[in-house]
Amino acid sequence: MDHFTDPGADWSCDPEIEVDKFMHSLDVKNQHVVVVGLGLTGRSCVRFLQQQGAIVSVMDSNPNASIPANTRGIVGRLDAEVLSRANMIVLSPGVNPNVNEIQQAKKCGVDVIGDVELFARVNTIPVIAITGSNGKSTVTSLVTDMLNSAGKNAVMGGNIGTPVLDLVDIEADFLVLELSSFQLETLSSLAPVCATILNISEDHLDRHLKLDAYVQAKSRIYLNAKHKIANRDDKLTWPEVFDEEQSFGLSTTQKGWQYDLNMDAILHRGERFIEQHACGIKGLHNMLNIQAALACVEHLQLDTAALRDAIHAFKGLAHRFEFVGQPKNVTWINDSKATNVGATIAAIESLVDKKSGKLVLIAGGDGKNADFSELQPLLLSAVDLLITLGKDGRQIAALKPGSVEVSDLKEAVKLAYSLAQSGDTVLLSPACASIDMFDNYQQRGDTFKQALLEIAS
Repeated sequence: MDHFTDPGADWSCDPEIEVDKFMHSLDVKNQHVVVVGLGLTGRSCVRFLQQQGAIVSVMDSNPNASIPANTRGIVGRLDAEVLSRANMIVLSPGVNPNVNEIQQAKKCGVDVIGDVELFARVNTIPVIAITGSNGKSTVTSLVTDMLNSAGKNAVMGGNIGTPVLDLVDIEADFLVLELSSFQLETLSSLAPVCATILNISEDHLDRHLKLDAYVQAKSRIYLNAKHKIANRDDKLTWPEVFDEEQSFGLSTTQKGWQYDLNMDAILHRGERFIEQHACGIKGLHNMLNIQAALACVEHLQLDTAALRDAIHAFKGLAHRFEFVGQPKNVTWINDSKATNVGATIAAIESLVDKKSGKLVLIAGGDGKNADFSELQPLLLSAVDLLITLGKDGRQIAALKPGSVEVSDLKEAVKLAYSLAQSGDTVLLSPACASIDMFDNYQQRGDTFKQALLEIAS
């Protein structure tokens, strides 16, 4: 249903429209801005733009989307004509900028940006920007805790927690932003004091189509960054000029951050900084996350004791390699946030040297067009029983003989509980999105925990 009326702008498509007048500024008073997508981020954009005096209308392809009060717009479709006559289009992260209606508007000279770019044009607070296929929420949270432990006023937001536009004009020494590839692909003006790509593995190829496009979107985080922190062992994370001094990894170095397996410790420039037993989160993937967080704040010359305190106190986030319980002396781990192959590989690798018994893996869901074949070596060598479910569960099951397919997560938990013995580990690490069976990965993780609670009580 359409709820759009002409707010007074000139709707003719003008290819000569001056886009640059919006760059690095936000003089949108009395300009017509269309916000596309009406989720949490889209509504944040509407509020912010109205405060700036823009004439705001909205669109959402979802016919059931709710148009904000005192706002006009269209739901159920994107209107190419209206979009092409706007002065600016602000896309929510879930809206693909490559759809025909948006591309037509760009050809007409319309400035097409996202919420983070909108934020970047007005923000004055120093930003630490974090992205990657996996671990970005953990690193964003840990960096925030480190800064606050060291006496700074740090606030996090972006793809985790508070939408960036709701952070404009708050009082803070630093903003720590988790940024997704969707947010980054329309970004050009952000100038972080520090930026990092933690790792790259195939993800969101249903949107980006090719790995190269996904990498290009991620790499935009480095565009104007002062310090560029990369994963030494993952060249896809490297900026154009790679500096080993500003790197982290598992490989040996005398320059940046590393994890030494023999010492079971994180080192900086060859010197021991903190042992794994003193860290609140465990596993090789978390040793990388801690290094990345340390590298992000290294240039700030913070008190090292405060940083160690924060690392010790940080116990991780729900649904991210989360210890659930140990009924019958079987360890249960909820890694529902593992929505891509790389995350599941990291989770399994973190258990290879730690588990004493067998490993039961529960995986499957919506694979987002990913190639699951990279999982196969670990499925064959490290996983003792594979239980799969969901839209692409059969593809994963085909990688390992003897795999069991089930209809839902509760059935998977019931089966794992009946087969696991003392000393074994049951890991939910789906390598897939949850949208085929759940509202989100949080609901999937909560269902896993609740199913275990019910069967073990």
